[in-house]
Amino acid sequence: MEEKNLATIPVGPLGIIALNSCEEMGKKVDKYIADWRNDRENEHKHTIAFAGYQKDSYLINTKISRFGSGEAKGTINESVRGKDLYIMLDVTNYSIEYTLGGFTNHMSPDDHYQDLKRIIAAVAGKGRRITVIMPFLYESRQHKRTGRESLDCALALQELTDMGVENIITFDAHDPRVQNAIPLKGFETVQPAYQFVKGLLRNVDDLQIDADHLMMISPDEGGMGRAIYLANVLGIDMGMFYKRRDYSKVVNGRNPIVAHEFLGASVEGKDVFIIDDMISSGESMIDVATQLKKRKARRVFMAATFGLFTNGFDKFDKAYEEGLFDKVLTTNLTYQTPELLSKPYYISCDMSKYIALIIDTLNHDASISSLLDPVTRIQKCLGKYRNGEKI
Repeated sequence: MEEKNLATIPVGPLGIIALNSCEEMGKKVDKYIADWRNDRENEHKHTIAFAGYQKDSYLINTKISRFGSGEAKGTINESVRGKDLYIMLDVTNYSIEYTLGGFTNHMSPDDHYQDLKRIIAAVAGKGRRITVIMPFLYESRQHKRTGRESLDCALALQELTDMGVENIITFDAHDPRVQNAIPLKGFETVQPAYQFVKGLLRNVDDLQIDADHLMMISPDEGGMGRAIYLANVLGIDMGMFYKRRDYSKVVNGRNPIVAHEFLGASVEGKDVFIIDDMISSGESMIDVATQLKKRKARRVFMAATFGLFTNGFDKFDKAYEEGLFDKVLTTNLTYQTPELLSKPYYISCDMSKYIALIIDTLNHDASISSLLDPVTRIQKCLGKYRNGEKI
């Protein structure tokens, strides 16, 4: 990984723009890259091709100013000419507020997306290359047309590439096929499989990782891919639930689930690991955990890339007290409330080092294939766990 980076010249001086929705993550990513590059030895680092390579920070000073009418503008307060720019944002961060007509508004995904376009517009084509790192893909839940309705995600991707964005890095896209909207541009959907395995192994010290004691569960047919991948890497069996929906009704924008039908071998006496792309309200995940407990599963661990918890934590608190699950793992790719971080059942999986590795590698125009497929790192992690070593 490091050797590969040293063998290639950077595309241009690195610049990281962390919008206010992603400020904390941006600082962590920046520190990782600054530390690596200051420690890294390279015989060419004093040549013009490596100008500005070693710095204390690669963060670029930007600002979103809002007028009294609620309209806004993006400003970049330093030169970005010729830089390889990486713009980071979290469209789900509702904790950021602004005032409009005397009322306090919480920023919606639409507001964050507009801010992204403002900053791209402020670059005004002077950057060498623009890569957008958007962990929760904007409008990814509206990815296909089933009636006379809008295709919002495809529209947004085309809009960004028309503005000059070369690459879009997202995590666990709801449906990766949406990249077909921009077939000539870079689109990567990254899985946090390694971080989930590491988070679970660090916090549960008596797991037996084999087909007789652990089972991977997909809560629906749409998430089969990630469950199959992890089951194969860990060498365990998997099962899935089929969501039977009532298509004659629409509640909160979706067809309500009538029942979860289980397909797979017996889970009796086994630990089960449910993996999904997101926890929205959490009803589906808790229902799956309930069904598994009815089938006499031993312990239930739940993991989702995005922990949105849109209806609060009451249902999870109650389910935890009733013993329906043991741990919930989500990443820091979306906003985490202080209340969530304080929960006894919650495990946060930090993705900042992973994002830093991706940015550092792409800035050198090197392949990120090894980063996207973490089999080797997962096996190394398992080896340490089985030997009783610190992970």
